[in-house]
Amino acid sequence: MGRARPLRPAGWSVVKVLVTGASGLLGAGTARALAARGDLVTVLQRRPAGLGLPEVLADVADVAAVRRAAAGQDAVVHLAAKVNITGPWPAYQRANILGTAAVVDACRVAGVPRLVHVSSPSVAHAGDSLVGAPAGPADPAGARGAYAQSKARAEQLALAADGGGLAVVAIRPHLIWGPGDPQLIGRVVDRARAGRLFVVGSGAALIDTIYIDNAIDALVCAVDRCVAARGQALVVSNGEPRPTAELIGAICAAAGVPGPDRRVPAGLAYAAGAVVEGIWTVRALTRAAGGDPPLTRFLAEQLSTAHWFDQRHTRELLRWVPRVSLDQGFAQLAAWYRTLGSS
Repeated sequence: MGRARPLRPAGWSVVKVLVTGASGLLGAGTARALAARGDLVTVLQRRPAGLGLPEVLADVADVAAVRRAAAGQDAVVHLAAKVNITGPWPAYQRANILGTAAVVDACRVAGVPRLVHVSSPSVAHAGDSLVGAPAGPADPAGARGAYAQSKARAEQLALAADGGGLAVVAIRPHLIWGPGDPQLIGRVVDRARAGRLFVVGSGAALIDTIYIDNAIDALVCAVDRCVAARGQALVVSNGEPRPTAELIGAICAAAGVPGPDRRVPAGLAYAAGAVVEGIWTVRALTRAAGGDPPLTRFLAEQLSTAHWFDQRHTRELLRWVPRVSLDQGFAQLAAWYRTLGSS
């Protein structure tokens, strides 16, 4: 099904790679893919990743620990981040900004020649529709919410380090999904089961996404092509924009749960998101809330606004193309849910 996973370029030697944030879906998959092709992979995260690879258990903002982990590496793939939609700014600052600063410092001190910084398209999204757009520069002032703002600052910090013996490329995967994904897939399915799933606006806004296997492949290619792509930010996606209502319906069908049966006007959803955020903040202060709120202004905006990106430059520079189409991905997701149901 699809194309073969990227292999090490012919004649290239084994790479020693440090992957931060390997307890997450993308980080774990990237570490496994690099190890599967014969690279020597070390992972760094706060809790055991269970990958059977050498690991360093540490906070990514711990400068001394990250320096030790980076020593002797040929490349670093930096994924560790706080990805929740809401939360206190100091938590985002520590994980996303200070963590990235620690990784950059470690690369410089250890003489690591390649750094693949994993960012997000949200760092350059100010709320307007993006139709066949280029990556655009990270904009902390215009980015929406603490996550996007902190990731924008982190990307600026990482790309500013490009130069001399350190090549840096920022990769922005757009809406990663697949079996085991607790973010997009988990949230949609949980809300569908609870009868709280709805379409924001008309449901016709075109949104691009990326299947997990394709995102992993893009990061593997970025390790190989880091020098050629140095100094740039590249969005990676499947290049198959679909209407939001269709995407949500396909996720529900794959999971065997009811699809959304109502629509909420975009303006009303945005206003409701503001109210929910306020309630969640108060509840969080009293430790009565956990996780992300069911609706935020950022989420309402994302679900009602077109955002898809021109992939031609990215694919040419990384020498990467998605090997799993959206339809193939939904078939794999459905098979995974069937396996869960039979276990």
